[in-house]
Amino acid sequence: MGNPIRDRAMTAGFIETHCHLDDGQFEGERDKVVERALEVGIGMLVSIGTGDGPPDLEAGIRMAEAYAPVYASVGVHPHDAAKATAETWAALRDLAGHPKVLHLGEMGLDFHYDFSPREVQKEVFQRQLELAAELELPIAIHTREAWRETVDCLREVWAGAGSGGIFHCFSGGKAEAEEALALGFHLGIGGVLTFPRAEALRDAVAATPLNRIVLETDAPYLAPAPFRGKRNEPAHLIHTARKLAEVKGVPLETVRETTAGNFLEMVFARKLANQ
Repeated sequence: MGNPIRDRAMTAGFIETHCHLDDGQFEGERDKVVERALEVGIGMLVSIGTGDGPPDLEAGIRMAEAYAPVYASVGVHPHDAAKATAETWAALRDLAGHPKVLHLGEMGLDFHYDFSPREVQKEVFQRQLELAAELELPIAIHTREAWRETVDCLREVWAGAGSGGIFHCFSGGKAEAEEALALGFHLGIGGVLTFPRAEALRDAVAATPLNRIVLETDAPYLAPAPFRGKRNEPAHLIHTARKLAEVKGVPLETVRETTAGNFLEMVFARKLANQ
C-alpha cells in the first residue's frame, strides 16, 4: 500500500518550503492563494506552524488539514520564546507525530527585535534542537543579528546529532553560507535574492552547490521583485526561481527538479528508511 505523503510529494513541481498561510493577511482569500500557487507550478507548500506562539502550536497543521498540497511544521519562533511552558514541550512532541508535519521550526534567535529575552530565546532554541534530534526530524532556522550565537548553539547541541535542515531566509554572504553548509544545512532562498542590493547574497548563492538550496517565500513577507513592498504569496516563488536559474546559469527546469529533490530527500529520507 502506498504512502500518501510520499505519493503527494513525488508529484510536486516547485516546492514552497516556507510560508505562513495562517497569517491574517490571507484571511478570506486562502483558497485563491493556494490555487494561484498551483497554477504557476507549485505542487507542494509547507505552512510554518509557529503562528502567534504557544499555547497554539497548530497553525500550520490547520492549513495542512484544509488543503491537500499543504504540509506543515511545528515549533516556537524566537519572538514567542517567553510564551513557552512545560506544556509546550509535551505538545510539540505530540504534534510532531502528525502525518503532515515534516520538520520542526522555525526556531532560532532574533536579536534585532528582542521580543523575548535573549537567554530565554537560547534556552527555547536549545530545547527544540534537542527534541528534533531525539525525533530525528529536520529543522528550520531563523536567525537575525545573531549569526554567531546561532551557529554556536548548533555546534553545541545539533552538530552530529541532527537530521539536517534549512537556514530559512538565508541572506548572508559566502562566509556564512560556508558555515551553514559545513553544519549540514540547506540554504532557504527567497525573494531577497531578487533585491537590487543583494549582491553579496547572489555571490554566496553562485558559490553554493545547487543541491544545497531550497526555495521559499516567507509569505506574506519579503515579496520578490517586482512585488517588493506588497503582500507576498506562494505563487511569487516563481520569480525567485527564475533569478536563481539566472544566478546559477542553469535552466529553470533544473532549478525546479533540484531544489524540489533537495527538500524531499531531507524530509522523507528518514521516514522512508524507517518503513
